[in-house]
Amino acid sequence: MQRATHATLHLIATELVDLDLTASEINALANLADGHARTVSQLGAAVGARPTTLTSVLDRLERRGHITRGTRAGDRRSVLIELTDSGRAAAAVITQTLTDVENRALEGLPAEAVAGFYAVLDALVKEGS
Repeated sequence: MQRATHATLHLIATELVDLDLTASEINALANLADGHARTVSQLGAAVGARPTTLTSVLDRLERRGHITRGTRAGDRRSVLIELTDSGRAAAAVITQTLTDVENRALEGLPAEAVAGFYAVLDALVKEGS
């Protein structure tokens, strides 16, 4: 599993080199790609990072103009993260690249193998939740 994770991250980083983003920045943008604003805590849970760890990632994305940070109506303590136009464009490229990598990796495999692969992924997600 560790080798597959490393190989996948390397492949994604190689394919997205033109975006000049770190793996953590790619992960954050991918998790915001659906266009829904998230609190720092929600995004941290989605990307698997503590909010304090996520802060530097968000700082870099904000400096590059990919995200904005605002407050939630009625709760000024809660910071909402939203994509900007450039963030939406980068997230779209990331999402398409992830889909393309997945499709290429699974191409030609029997349907049962693909179903098993997705079952393992679901089990890993549940284990990590």
